[in-house]
Amino acid sequence: MGTWASTPLPAAEECDAEEGSAVVEFIFLGLLLLVPVIYLIVTAGQVQGASFAAVGAAESAAKVYVAAGDPVRAEQQARAAAELAFTDFGFEPEAMLLEIACSAQCLTPGSTVTAEVRFDVPLPLAPGIPGMEFAPVTVDSAATQMVERYG
Repeated sequence: MGTWASTPLPAAEECDAEEGSAVVEFIFLGLLLLVPVIYLIVTAGQVQGASFAAVGAAESAAKVYVAAGDPVRAEQQARAAAELAFTDFGFEPEAMLLEIACSAQCLTPGSTVTAEVRFDVPLPLAPGIPGMEFAPVTVDSAATQMVERYG
């Protein structure tokens, strides 16, 4: 059988010098890795919220447009409905682009009205940084409604 070489144990003074540094390193690395992950989750949530807002705004605008009596009033009411949907989700409605298109003459019985909404999703916490006007994601949605034939 072979003999095992025994290594001497470190002195008590050497052990005391390293005491507690693992906790500090763990906290530092944990925060360093956790902050970007939390920011990514918040950003994904904001994109999802903007997507829901765009869908709701497009559907509301198309429904309100076909229910109105004349095209001028219909345009105003559709824009107000879309802006309300965006403010419900906490976004600024001024950044929303709303386009309304009709298949034939607008509001004639049997024609269709399509409302399309586009929105550039801002980064979370970026409005607080001056000069940061970067929007990495654009969400859009379209909804089509038919004007009633006998309405």
